[in-house]
Formats: sequence, structure tokens, C-alpha cells
Amino acid sequence: MAVPALAFGGILMAVMQTVVVPLLPDLPRLTGSSPGAVSWMVTATLLSGAVLTPVLGRAGDMYGKRRVLLCALALMTLGSVMCALTSTIGVLIAARALQGAAAAVVPLSISILRDELPPERTGSAVALMSSTVGIGAALGLPLTALIVQYADWHVMFWVTSALGASGVALAWWAVRESPVREPGRFDVLGALGLAVGLAALLLGVSQGGTWGWTSPRVLGLFAAAVLVMSLWWYQQRRTARPLVDLRLAVRPRVALPHLTALLVGFGFYANSLVTAQLVQAPKSTGYGLGLSIVASGLCLLPSGVIMLLFSPVSARISAARGPRVTLALGAAVIVVGYVVRIADSTDLWVIITGAAVISLGTTLAYSALPALILRAVPAGQTASANGVNVLMRTIGQATCSAAVAAVLVHHTRAVGGVPVPTLHGYLLSFAMAGTVALVACAVALTIPGSPVGRLDGTVGGGSAAVRAKASDEGALEGA
Repeated sequence: MAVPALAFGGILMAVMQTVVVPLLPDLPRLTGSSPGAVSWMVTATLLSGAVLTPVLGRAGDMYGKRRVLLCALALMTLGSVMCALTSTIGVLIAARALQGAAAAVVPLSISILRDELPPERTGSAVALMSSTVGIGAALGLPLTALIVQYADWHVMFWVTSALGASGVALAWWAVRESPVREPGRFDVLGALGLAVGLAALLLGVSQGGTWGWTSPRVLGLFAAAVLVMSLWWYQQRRTARPLVDLRLAVRPRVALPHLTALLVGFGFYANSLVTAQLVQAPKSTGYGLGLSIVASGLCLLPSGVIMLLFSPVSARISAARGPRVTLALGAAVIVVGYVVRIADSTDLWVIITGAAVISLGTTLAYSALPALILRAVPAGQTASANGVNVLMRTIGQATCSAAVAAVLVHHTRAVGGVPVPTLHGYLLSFAMAGTVALVACAVALTIPGSPVGRLDGTVGGGSAAVRAKASDEGALEGA
């Protein structure tokens, strides 16, 4: 029961991240606040998730992955309850920041699966866990759109609160604590430095289009990010028990999957950002389909089904050819999907097909990334290493969001007195994302090879502790 319980937690995490998207156009009116203030309900979750993912991953490696997983799920649920009880924008933003802790659920769960499952089951379970991010987003958008359209918006958060409480209870009952740990003193200074540096970087990226890319605030944030992260890098290299083992992280078998995660995160995210806008655009634009919020959410439903069905296929490809091949193949499939989107973005069935192909490629890529990380790091660092990998995806997505926004802002025209993006702007966004995915494919092919069909660095099964010891030795020798 551990695999379904952990997968349910991953899906909940993705649902919580996307739950406010259908509400964004109406939230200024509902909360009596400005659109700029409302945008922080997305930004707060992004920032807290980016900061907390590697921090909670490291805490899981040190103090127990199940314990930290339950804490992350509980914070997510608490944030949802707070959203259900208020209409005050400041409280809503704080609650959404609490929900960002759920971003650590996937790397923690992947580490638990590695420690607890026999080798023959690890690949498919990890692939499923990686795919829950897309599955939850694709299933959650139409669900939340339905609730928003036919009920009070607070009902949506009461529903997610109930789901979150169910996720906590299920994980408490079905998941046992992993015996694999890396004891030591938690690097508080490293955690604070990483938090400040990432917050400055992602805040500048996410708000650059609003504040202006050359404004003093944005340039100051970028300068602060460079300074703080440079000091953090120096501190991590000199600390006996660092938050992130940089000596391991810079080795090609770890660094290149992290770089590919950033590129794939950028490449796939344009599809999620643009599809709903494209099909909801009014027909008077000449390309829009004028669909409702619910209908636009349903357009992404096939993508979620594809991610669910093809995650085992990804595991089989990785077992037969190695996760490096699966990762490169996934990035190439994303490129094909964007070629379809560029060829025709006016017919609904072609839009859905193109989005589904991109989701297929994302499934292959995201399922392969944890497998590469698990083969390259000691068992005592799997949660923190996968947390960094998820962080790189987040940075890629944030960068993609800013880049797409910049492209669409510069390619608009007035329709009925309202500025709307042109079809050319959307196609440029697809071309940009497809190009980045192509680069991701090339980088994936340069990742050093590792033994095929083994995620834990051992020849056979055995206890978690025995497999962990062998994995540590294999990772240190082969990295």
C-alpha cells in the first residue's frame, strides 16, 4: 500500500499547486485586492516550494523521511484550511506559502521507495511517483474549474483540505519509516543562505515582467542572488556536513541530470501555460476557440491519463536501455509535440494531440531523472539530491513562465478594445520551448553511462540497509 499512498500524496501536491489557476481572473474582485497582490498567491507557493524542497529533503535524510513527509503533507493541508476560512489576501498568501512545503513530497517519496522496495519494483514505482506531478495538474484543473463555476470558491479549498487530510492519514497508515539515514548536525546557515539566494533569484525571475527587467528592484535581486549564492557555495564547500554535497553535485553523473531537469522543466511548462489561454481566447481573435474554463481544463485531461498509463512504459525503457536513453527520448518527444503545436494551433483535436505528445515526452523525461540520481548518489543523500533535482525543474518552470510572458507581451493586438496575444506570439513560445527541449536532449546524451536495470547500485535484493551500503559504495566509486 505504500506506493499508492505516496502516489496519492504526489498527486495532491500537484493539485494544490494548480488549484488557484482557475480563480486568478476573479480573485481581485473576490478578495478586494489588486491583480498584482493576487499574483502572489502563485509566487508565494513557488518561492516556498523552491526553498523548502532541498531543505526538507536534507532533513528527511537526517531525521527520517516518513516523519518529514508527514510534516510536509500536514503543512499543505493546514494551508488549504486557512484558505478555506478567509478572504483576506494577506492570509491567503501566507497560506499558499505553507502549501509550498508539499513540493518536497515527491523527492521524499522517491527516496522512501528506493529504501523500501525490492530492486525489481523500484523502477516502475519511481516512474509513477515522478509522473504524479503532471497527473495531478491535469486532473486537478478541470476539477477545480467545475467547483469554481458552480459553487462558492471557498468550497474548493474545503475539498482540497479533506483530500489533504486523507493523504496525511493514508501516509501515516501505509508508509513505514526508512532505516536509511545520514546522521549529523543540520546545516542551519546553509539552509538560510540557500533560502535567501533562491528567493532573490526566483522573485526577480517571476516579477521581472511586472516590475521591468531593467528596474532597480529586479537588477538588485539578481545581484543579491549572485552574491548570496556565491557565499553559500563557499560555505558549503568548507562545512563538514553541508546541506548540499557540492563535491558530489558537480560530478557529471549528478550535475548533468540536474541541468537536464532545468531544461526539461522549461521545455514542458510552456505547454501548460499556453494551452488554456489559447483555447479560451475569443473567436474574434481569428484563432481562439472561446471555450469555458471547465472545457479548457478538460482539454488537459488526456495529458494526465497519458502520464498515468505511460509511466510503467518509461520504467521498462529505462530497465532495457538505461534512464539516460529514456531521458533523451523524452526530450525528443517533447520537441515533436511542439512541432505539432506549431503546425496547427487552431483545431481543437490537433491542440489536444500536441499537448498529449508533450505530456508523453514529459512522462518519459521526469520518470528517468530520479533513476539517474538514485544511481549516482549514496543512499543517505537520495532525498536531498532528488530535492535539488526538483528544485532545478522549478527554476526551469519559473524561467519559462517569465520568458513566455515576455514573448506574449511583445506580441499582442487589440480585440474589442482589449489587448490579447497574437497567434504568432503563441507559436514563438512553442518554438522557444521546443528549442530548449532539443538542447535538453543533447545534454541528456552526454550523461555518463551506468549499469542498466539497477536503481540501487546492487546486484540483487536484500535488506534496505544492505542495499544502501552497497549503493553508497557504488555511487562513490562510479560518480
